[in-house]
Amino acid sequence: MAEPYRLSYSKGPNTPELMTVCIGEVLDRTASLYPDKRALVMRHTGSRFTWSELRDEVERAARGLLALGVSKGDRVGIWATNCTEWVLIQFATAKIGAILVNINPQYRSSELDYVLKESECQTLILQQGFRDCDYVETLKGLAPELRESRSGALRSAHLPNLRDVIFLGRDTPEGFVSWDELIQRGEGIAPDELRQRMRSLDPKDPINIQYTSGTTGFPKGATLSHYNVVNNALLIGNSMRLGSSDAVCIPVPFYHCFGMVLGNMTCVVHGAAMVIPAAHFDPLETLRAVHEERCTGLYGVPTMFIAELNHPEFKTFDLASLRTGIMAGSTCPIELMRRVVDEMHCPELTIAYGLTEASPVITQTSTDDVLDVRVKTVGRVLPSTEVKIIDADTSKIVPRGAVGELCTRGYLVMKGYYRDERSTRQAIDAEGWLHTGDLASMDDEGFIRIVGRSKDMIIRGGENIYPREIEEFLHTCPGVIEAQVVGVPDAKYGEEVMAWIKLDAHAVLTEDDIKQFCRGKIARFKVPRHVRFVDSFPMTVSGKVQKFRMRDEWIAESAAAINQNSSIGADA
Repeated sequence: MAEPYRLSYSKGPNTPELMTVCIGEVLDRTASLYPDKRALVMRHTGSRFTWSELRDEVERAARGLLALGVSKGDRVGIWATNCTEWVLIQFATAKIGAILVNINPQYRSSELDYVLKESECQTLILQQGFRDCDYVETLKGLAPELRESRSGALRSAHLPNLRDVIFLGRDTPEGFVSWDELIQRGEGIAPDELRQRMRSLDPKDPINIQYTSGTTGFPKGATLSHYNVVNNALLIGNSMRLGSSDAVCIPVPFYHCFGMVLGNMTCVVHGAAMVIPAAHFDPLETLRAVHEERCTGLYGVPTMFIAELNHPEFKTFDLASLRTGIMAGSTCPIELMRRVVDEMHCPELTIAYGLTEASPVITQTSTDDVLDVRVKTVGRVLPSTEVKIIDADTSKIVPRGAVGELCTRGYLVMKGYYRDERSTRQAIDAEGWLHTGDLASMDDEGFIRIVGRSKDMIIRGGENIYPREIEEFLHTCPGVIEAQVVGVPDAKYGEEVMAWIKLDAHAVLTEDDIKQFCRGKIARFKVPRHVRFVDSFPMTVSGKVQKFRMRDEWIAESAAAINQNSSIGADA
């Protein structure tokens, strides 16, 4: 009798044992084990800390927050690029049981407004600005009372929950608390008071809110616990064989799980040094950091590795210290992986797959997986994690090799979306399975391939973009009757944003007008790269817009244009 087909279900091993501890305890343990070893190198500011020094600075910041009156469960937002204070606040909030709210540095006024309101943020930490966005003026536009308020006494009609605003930098504006003042206030808090707060915490307590597009609608606050983050970091580092002799170059942003969990938290769990090359991604500074700090690990999305490999000064750097790292965010082309292994001397680079709601990594390749596996798959399920691939219509597990929706279950599943029980129930079913919305297949050895997305979320250079958010914004533009947004292929970023727009009969708008309307109001990566004005959209009989046809039409027209240009060149 023939053997029944195997189903697309896999469960990782039960070893190692998961850690039932809080984030602050992990930092303390690492500082105790490796007090004088290099912990954090912030190259663009010149800051360098050993593990004992880092722990002490974190505790000073934690006591400062206690002095401000930050309670367990309070939300503390941070709106800044990669900097020393970001790392200190990440662990200081964990030590006092506050919930860190990550805010994308590229956000503008409407997005900041949304996140602060949705998270009911009571404390906000921010820098002066990033690129062409002045954070201070942006916040004052939402809370004009800051101009007249005393430090720490904000009462905003528009943002009623916000009480304290902490400024990172010189020349602290009126109504803001300076970083130095925060630390000074903490001097009045006894270390025993911090210890008492730490003893009141539980590993299952929420500790972080990260805004993600989720499965539908506007960004939702995926809420993660100590337990989620600590154990995901443990297993990620194990996949790379990370240890206290390693130094990981982290050019990815802290506000994202890639920087905060795969980067900072993984290094803290394993005692590896965190090396931060710049405030935001810079290929030259990343190469310099690896060369001068003798980094053994390097992180990035594919576009980052491409920028490093293609930099004019690439060959001037000695990257022989590299051994491992993580590439994630989008599919890795095989030629890129070969170049990273050969030219960057990184033979044990791993591929990771996950999503914020899963803390974030679900599957990962190992350091000894063959090159073909690391290019064509996202590895196997991590320990203490279950994965199944189901038929979206029947919810039944599909046979190995068949395509379906990937679901996961275990310690890594978020606590839920903050203040959104309905969306939480849509994402996590009654049996505890998190539905990722990604289409995947599993082979006989348990390796998983991601073949597409069941929803129309756009991934541009590692940034998740949900079209509906941009569509709603475009609807506020005078003259726009309807807007539909799709992702279209792009050689550099993987995908770019394209907007199909229907105008009022009397409106006269150009592509540049639409882009100009978006600039400064939504994040740069969300501004449509391509704009098409149409009289109608492709629709189903029942009246639903067929976005796949919009995407296919653009692809076909682009291919035809390339062929025409090639023919003209040949004729010339």
